[in-house]
Formats: sequence, structure tokens, C-alpha cells
Amino acid sequence: MDPEFWHTRWNSNQIGFHQKDINAMLMGQLKALDLSPGSRIFVPLCGKSHDIVWLLSQGYSVVGAELSKLAIDQLFEELNLIPEISTIGVLLHYHAPDIDIFVGDIFNLDAEIIGQTDAVYDRAALVALPQDMRERYAQHMPWLTNTAPQLLICFEYDQSIMQGPPFSINAQEVERLYGDHYSLTPLAHADVKGGLKGVCSAIETAWHLYAL
Repeated sequence: MDPEFWHTRWNSNQIGFHQKDINAMLMGQLKALDLSPGSRIFVPLCGKSHDIVWLLSQGYSVVGAELSKLAIDQLFEELNLIPEISTIGVLLHYHAPDIDIFVGDIFNLDAEIIGQTDAVYDRAALVALPQDMRERYAQHMPWLTNTAPQLLICFEYDQSIMQGPPFSINAQEVERLYGDHYSLTPLAHADVKGGLKGVCSAIETAWHLYAL
């Protein structure tokens, strides 16, 4: 996916992917990761997700990665926080108590930069990437996070009716991408209310990924 695609979406406020509500799968299934209070959760391609607000309210720390600076400026404004902003190589680092966001290409991040990662919450990253980039991303994540356990959210729908993003990712694709590094357990399935983008019916699935 061309980074310019996402910059254009944010700059023109075409952000239908931005959920107004906390993700129900997050609230219902995060317990499967059995995290201790204060655990640090990595949220890739986080945007200005309200899920971050919920994670912070539950006593977790958040580290995120996002391509759009505009999205992160809006996130901290909505959090009513004034971040410290610094530069790490080609990345911008936004820091405030219990939250660190790195702005730039996620493939420029490494484990040393992001620091401790106790878990990953991926609602909007894997499903946002076309197949060729999914391969690279799925290889990058275990190295980046030291195969920390993941709560992964995917959609399944008929892509002949609607093209992504978000893309349709079924169980076979999850296994193909992550099976070499993680054990995979489906936690819950739910119909997407009103259909995906109001265009076609879809099933949302929460996965628990944990290191082999």
C-alpha cells in the first residue's frame, strides 16, 4: 500500500476505518492474554483509535506505530495530553505518561526502539495491508515484538463484492502468515453489524496468537 494513500485519507478526513466506539472484541477478549496490570501493549497502525483510551483506562501502557502525523496530533489532542516530541532516525517519537507513539513507516521500527512489549493488539494493521505487504509485516512482527502474545482482529467477507482495505483474511491466511512463530486460537466470531462499510456482510474474528 502506497503511504500516500493513507496520508491522503487522513488529510481529506476519509477515515471510515476509524471506529467511534471501543472495539467489542478488545473489551471481551483481551483477558485471554492474561496480562498483568501495567503491561505495555503495542498497537500497530494505531491511528487515533479510541481503543487506546480504553487500554489506558484499564491501567495498561500503550506503545503505537502510525504513518500519519495528523492522526497522532489528533490523538493527543483528544487525550488532552501535550506530548514530548523527539526524533529517532526517520521516526518521530511522541511521549506522555504511559503512552509512546512512533510516527513513520512501521518497517523502520525495531525492538530496541519500541522497548518492552508485553502484548500486541492488532485491529487495524494486518487487515489494512494487501497480500504482498502482509507477508513482510507478518515476518517483521515476531522480530519487532519478541513474539509477544497478540490479540488479532480479522474480517472475512466476499472480496468480489468489495475490495479492501480492510481486506478479507480467513483462518488459512492467518495460519499461513503466523503459523511458523505462533500457536493460533480463535477466540470469538461476530457478524459485523450493518455489514462492512455498509456494503457486504462480514464476520469479525478475534485470534489469540502466542509464541511456540
